[in-house]
Amino acid sequence: MTQLAPTDRAIIAALRGDSRMSITQLAQTVGISRTTARARLEALVAEGRIRRFTIETDQDVEGEVRAITMVELQGRLSRNVIRTLTRIPEVATIHATNGAWDLVVEIRTDSLVNFDRVLREIREVPGVLNSESCLLLAHVAG
Repeated sequence: MTQLAPTDRAIIAALRGDSRMSITQLAQTVGISRTTARARLEALVAEGRIRRFTIETDQDVEGEVRAITMVELQGRLSRNVIRTLTRIPEVATIHATNGAWDLVVEIRTDSLVNFDRVLREIREVPGVLNSESCLLLAHVAG
């Protein structure tokens, strides 16, 4: 993918602050016309730069199971693994990293049973060699 234009970076930054803002609010925040804001937003979605609009909840939601899963990949299949993981609804974020693990995946589910199902699904993806998960307990800072 190509480098983002300054306007596109500003749009993404504004939406990170409030993904529900209207096109009019977005245009005012970024300092562009409403027509340009709509066109750039549609292009960012079409290009896959913006994949979803979501909400952020309290850090400790009653009943929510959150985990960080480190994943080791078979090198030549890494793009396919990442593409497959992005299709799992419970996968909140995916980060490439260095060191012993290739990816860090944040998983959010509503139960341990569903967490177990998602973890199994991740481990069965062709190209996933190994994984290790840590359940996130109480939020303590930040």
